[in-house]
Amino acid sequence: MAEPSTLPPCPVCGQPAQPQYRPFCSRRCADVDLGRWFSGQYRVPSTEIPSGADEKYTRRVDPDDEVG
Repeated sequence: MAEPSTLPPCPVCGQPAQPQYRPFCSRRCADVDLGRWFSGQYRVPSTEIPSGADEKYTRRVDPDDEVG
């Protein structure tokens, strides 16, 4: 396993990365990154307009609705 000094810096805060949280420096930064994925901050911009068939995959789901 690489030494902490040879790992690239944490992509969230820039601190030296730790091997157990690679590529992050801490659990907190890993959770911040995960939150960014969940909120949609990481996305590829597109000029494509979703078709009607895509609507079922892009609509928001109410957590109070019954599933199944």
